[in-house]
Formats: sequence, structure tokens, C-alpha cells
Amino acid sequence: MAKEAKKDPQELTVEQKLKALFQLQTMLSKIDEIKTLRGELPLEVQDLEDEIAGLSTRIERIKAEVAELKSSIAGKKVEIETAKASVAKYKEQQENVRNNREYDFLTKEIEFQTLEIELCEKRIREFTAQEQSKSAEVADSTNQLEEREKDLEVKKSELDEIVSETKQEEERLRDKAKDLETKIEPRLLQSFKRIRKNSRNGLGIVYVQRDACGGCFNKIPPQRQLDIRSRKKIIVCEYCGRIMIDPELAGVAPEVKTEPVKERSSRRRRLSEAD
Repeated sequence: MAKEAKKDPQELTVEQKLKALFQLQTMLSKIDEIKTLRGELPLEVQDLEDEIAGLSTRIERIKAEVAELKSSIAGKKVEIETAKASVAKYKEQQENVRNNREYDFLTKEIEFQTLEIELCEKRIREFTAQEQSKSAEVADSTNQLEEREKDLEVKKSELDEIVSETKQEEERLRDKAKDLETKIEPRLLQSFKRIRKNSRNGLGIVYVQRDACGGCFNKIPPQRQLDIRSRKKIIVCEYCGRIMIDPELAGVAPEVKTEPVKERSSRRRRLSEAD
């Protein structure tokens, strides 16, 4: 026997649409409760992962700067050795000069190379101080990285534990919610989701409580209450915009109003007994 085709959402009655919407609301509220149970853990995990990535990038950058400083120090040491060799060569040449002009020229070259040596030594001291500072920064950032990685491991463990406990239930609720969405016409479903998104408590459809909207608790006029109970059209709260249904359709027992008649009748009995 061929399977019965799904009923077109357009063919559903207003009552069926409202009932499907309220059931969808119930599923989505339960999913929200699961998300609340997880709390801020997903955001904390994301923040820690971003911080760890930032620290790793910073450490790599500083290490590259340290390597460059070491290379600069090595280069300056080579320049010092070259300058010292030049000084030794010029001093040796001074012993064989033929006139004062050559002697003065070599003297100036020796002075220049000596200044070059002093400048290189100064640069080496500066680069060494920077290297030590950068290396200390790397060590500090590495310690921070290790601490954050430990924190991330703990947070991920907590999150995984909560997810494992709620994953199956959440998937079941999501599947049921998707199935319900296919039964609701797209335009109504879109309006419901928009209302739900704009409400602080995430409720897009509410039932009447004590003659008032169950979302904003503003009083509903009697005629509008009759329209809601008749289930002939979609009624929204004129104050908060939420879709409203009667408690019976929502599966909630209607509140029994206490009649003041009994109090009056008992009062009459007391008055008659007094006479």
C-alpha cells in the first residue's frame, strides 16, 4: 500500500496550525534549556582557543626577532674581526712608510677602524640586551600559553561531558522540531521565528493566563478572548506581538475562577441565623 502523502501546510486548519506552532515552541524551548545548561562554556572555549592562537603567533614572531638579533650580533662580531685585521695591517704598513702623508693616511684609517670596532661593540651590547629582553618575553608568553592550554583542556572536558549528556536529547528535539516545521506554512513559520527572536524569553506563541497575554501580561479584551477560543484565525497580542492561543489548545488546564456567590450566600445564612 502506498504511503499517505503529507498534508499540505496550506490545508491545515487554524487550530491545527496553532497546535503545531505551540508544539514547535515547546521543542525549541527545551533546546534553549539545553543551551542554558551548557552556559558560557562554548564561548569560554572559543575565547581560550583564540587566545592560544594569539600567544602562539606572538611567540613565533618574537622567536624570529631573537633569531634576527643573534644574526646581527654574529654579523657585528665578523665586522669587528675584519676591522681588527685592518688595524693590524695598517700598523704594519706604518713601519714602512716613505713620507708623512702616507703615515697620516694610515693613522686616519686606524682611527676609523678603531671607531668601527667601538661602534660594533656598542651595537652588540644593544642587540644582546634586546635579545635577553625578547627571550624573557618568549619564556613568559610560553608559560602563559601552557596555562591557557591547561585551562582549555579543562573547559573542553567540561563541555564534552555536558554535550555527551545532552547531545542525544538535543538531536531528538531538533529532528522533531524540523518535522513540525514541515507542517507549518512557511509564511506563518517565518513570522513565528521573527517574533521568537525579538522576544527576550524566546517565546513566539503563548496561551492566555488570567484573561491576559502569557507573554507581556497585558489584559485582553473579552471579544478578543472569544476570538482566541474560537480558533478561527491567528490572533496576535496588540502589545507584544506574540501569537496567542487558549489554554485548552495548549494542553493547560483552564484556571477555575472562584465565584464570590458562596461568600454572599454564607453571609446571608449568618444574617438569617442572627435574626
